[in-house]
Amino acid sequence: MVQQPEADIGALPLENSDTSDTIVKEFVPMDLSIEEIRRAIPDRLFQRSTLRGLGYLLRDLAMAAALFYGALHIDDISRRVGTSGRVGAMAETVTRWILWLTYWWFQGLVFTGLWVLGHECGHGAFSEKKWVCDTIGYIIHTALWTPYFSWKISHHRHHRNHASMERDEVYVPWTRAELGLPADPAGTLDYAEYFGDTPLYTLAALVAQQLFAFPAYLTFNVSGQRSYPRGTNHWDPRSVLFTRPQRTAVLLSNLGLACTAALTALACTKFGAARVAALYGAPWLAVNHWFVMITYLHHTHAALPHFRARAWTFARGAAATVDRPFLGATGEVLLHGVARWHVVHHFFPKMPFYHAREATAYLKAALGAHYHYADAPAFRALWESYNACQFVEDTGDVVFYRDRKGRFAVRPAQEAEGAGGQKA
Repeated sequence: MVQQPEADIGALPLENSDTSDTIVKEFVPMDLSIEEIRRAIPDRLFQRSTLRGLGYLLRDLAMAAALFYGALHIDDISRRVGTSGRVGAMAETVTRWILWLTYWWFQGLVFTGLWVLGHECGHGAFSEKKWVCDTIGYIIHTALWTPYFSWKISHHRHHRNHASMERDEVYVPWTRAELGLPADPAGTLDYAEYFGDTPLYTLAALVAQQLFAFPAYLTFNVSGQRSYPRGTNHWDPRSVLFTRPQRTAVLLSNLGLACTAALTALACTKFGAARVAALYGAPWLAVNHWFVMITYLHHTHAALPHFRARAWTFARGAAATVDRPFLGATGEVLLHGVARWHVVHHFFPKMPFYHAREATAYLKAALGAHYHYADAPAFRALWESYNACQFVEDTGDVVFYRDRKGRFAVRPAQEAEGAGGQKA
């Protein structure tokens, strides 16, 4: 087993190879079916309320409007500080930067919370009425530069196939062979020859990931399923991602973003590109950061298994995620607890987020040691997970990440090899 129900999986020993004499944690795949897990959670927690969803939407819009209004007065406030203070221009500059950074931080979080509500709509969790979900989700995601229907389609496929090496849509681990790493049965390979193993390299890679990973995924399938043909993207209605009946929805997504681009260009012409970038562009970049960070940390941890076809089931894949106390109370309120209560969302994506906390208590009791929770602070967890989760082996029905030195934290128990997935 990977852990005890309440244990933090954030700190696990890393061993050099499968020949290590040190005892490491062993993993036996979960044998519960999705039906068994569903019966453990009360029916009332699956009920969706359009009115309650609209209440959260209006709250987030009100916070965004209040922050926007405050940002419009940042320059005036800074000038007043500059004229009243002894140090004049210096005080004005410092005040201006403090206020803009504060605005970008909180507006980025509020925008991300709105994005999360659009994500709820994509799953049908915002309302029992499909047209309400799609109308609100389309508007929110389009305003935040996300192709609502196109991403909804691929994201649903991710949920249906999570942790499957052959069929998952995103965060599919690289294998040893794909990285060009030779076999290392004795655990003596010098991995520094293959990985950039300096803090500066890691920092640069993380900055690029946090700001550009989502646009790169949509446009170039970066971090997506590598069995897809070259040129796979979310913009082409003929892409392998979509069926023929879905092509109209893809075009509608593209049309929405074209309108967003036109309105942004118009705003830049009228108010100036710098003004638009400060009020809208910087918070949007923050949405990219938070969204990528949250989803990456949900699905990337040295203790989380990935499965090949013989061992994969939907329930095993859903359990191969991790809950994290992301930004504490701030994450609970502004991000709607999206990071803290993610595991239950993978089992039941139509469950509304405001029931996830209570449902998780029932889910933990049902999953036992197969429920994952990591308590490391978010930014530290990002750094550690990036370094600890580099690749998996080319063989084995159940595989775990190895780090930049070829070490691992968990190994499949002997009986797990070839463990077929009889249950859904």
